[in-house]
Amino acid sequence: MRILRKRTGASPERARVSATEAAKNFGRLVDRVREERVTYDIERGGKPVAQIAPVDRARFTMAEFKALVRTLPAGGDEFPRLAERASARHNRPRVRRNPWER
Repeated sequence: MRILRKRTGASPERARVSATEAAKNFGRLVDRVREERVTYDIERGGKPVAQIAPVDRARFTMAEFKALVRTLPAGGDEFPRLAERASARHNRPRVRRNPWER
């Protein structure tokens, strides 16, 4: 894929590519946007017409997680009992039924 970069101070986070090249190599272009977090300006006739850019990732810190957990209602005494019951049911050995028995 041929990527056009401006010679004057082009940053690695931003690149230019022709519309034809973008169409031919769209999958690879999207992969590079996702993996390298590069923004591409799509050009037709040397003029920018579109842009492919990475989506902003939502940030969630551990402090925010702790604050969220503190705001949730308490689980009560019923939750550990239900979790234990579900775990026991899930981990129970499975015995196949004999199809010939009646």
